[in-house]
Amino acid sequence: MKLRGSEVCVSLLVCVSLALADGSGLQNVSVVSLNTQYVLRWAWADDPHTINGTPTFTAQYLSAVYSRRAPHKQVWRTVCADVQERRCDFTDAGLSYWGIYLLRVRVNTAPPSDWTSITFCPDKDADLGPPSSVKLTSGEGDLEIAIDDPLTSNNESMRTLVQDMQYVIQYWRRPEGYQTAEVLKTQNNVVTLSALDRWTWYCVRVQSRYDFYNKRSVFSNTHCARTEGLAPYWQICLYFLLSLALTFLLALLLWFSFYRVFKSVKSIFYPNVQLPHHIQELWLSDSETPHLLPPPRSSSVWDQLDVSAETDTIPDRQMSSAEDQDSGVPSRHGSGDSGFSSTEEDSSVRPLRSTHTDHRCKTDTLHREEMHDGTLEIYANS
Repeated sequence: MKLRGSEVCVSLLVCVSLALADGSGLQNVSVVSLNTQYVLRWAWADDPHTINGTPTFTAQYLSAVYSRRAPHKQVWRTVCADVQERRCDFTDAGLSYWGIYLLRVRVNTAPPSDWTSITFCPDKDADLGPPSSVKLTSGEGDLEIAIDDPLTSNNESMRTLVQDMQYVIQYWRRPEGYQTAEVLKTQNNVVTLSALDRWTWYCVRVQSRYDFYNKRSVFSNTHCARTEGLAPYWQICLYFLLSLALTFLLALLLWFSFYRVFKSVKSIFYPNVQLPHHIQELWLSDSETPHLLPPPRSSSVWDQLDVSAETDTIPDRQMSSAEDQDSGVPSRHGSGDSGFSSTEEDSSVRPLRSTHTDHRCKTDTLHREEMHDGTLEIYANS
């Protein structure tokens, strides 16, 4: 009959008795283990009898099964000698996962302290690690989970050591949280979650479990993926309407921006406020004279003055002719002294014309012209 490692461990704990010393000063001696990684730890209070004031430690192990079968051949194997750390790594010491071992440690004082020993069964005491990897592959309404086994210190699958290992899968919709997760137990490394909601995010985490010793690992990291599938018709219509509304808003924004730019350019080159008509005429005239100065004296004014002067001299001539006839003075055509008389007549008429012309010039010195906008402009004719 073949005994399991746990049964052998229990029987040896009863059969094997060791003298454990309480005067060693070592405390909290324990093994921290995960899969096939084993580390012996302890605590020690400072002692004035320590050599050179710096404590050193020595750790050893012994196969309990071998010592029971051949007690006269007990051989302790040293793993750590004269180390200052409060730990010793037994991972590479060659311990079998199904074996039973005695581990002991002491402090190197003068004289050396007593040994402190503990019993260690990896199959029973070592913790089980989570899956080394979890990968999700989404499909149409389903989710495929690929689980990689925990690894030993030699990067081998722990399933070779723990054949009854199982996995506990928790999956839930991402917004809800793992508190509402559904649980699935399996021994397979590939699991397909079917009948899931399409186009929905699901999160998954996996835990390793060994029920014989009630071992449960911590959960793996949470992985999330979204399922695929055809979108419902109402969702397609909604997306179409939203895209149409966004396109319309974008076109409206572009048109409004173009209209604002067009209005700005038009207001610059074609302003709504127009200049008065008479100012536009002055602006569009070909004159090079500044428009704020009085306009130059035109020849029409002098023509008007000459015509008016000549018109005024006609009655004067008629009056002088009448006086000559009344006085019986002979005409310039019927008298031999016509030259002299003509000269006197011209000299009598010329002062009169000159006097009348000077009066008109003085009168026209100040010339007033009323503009189109009702203002009165006064300028002098020189």
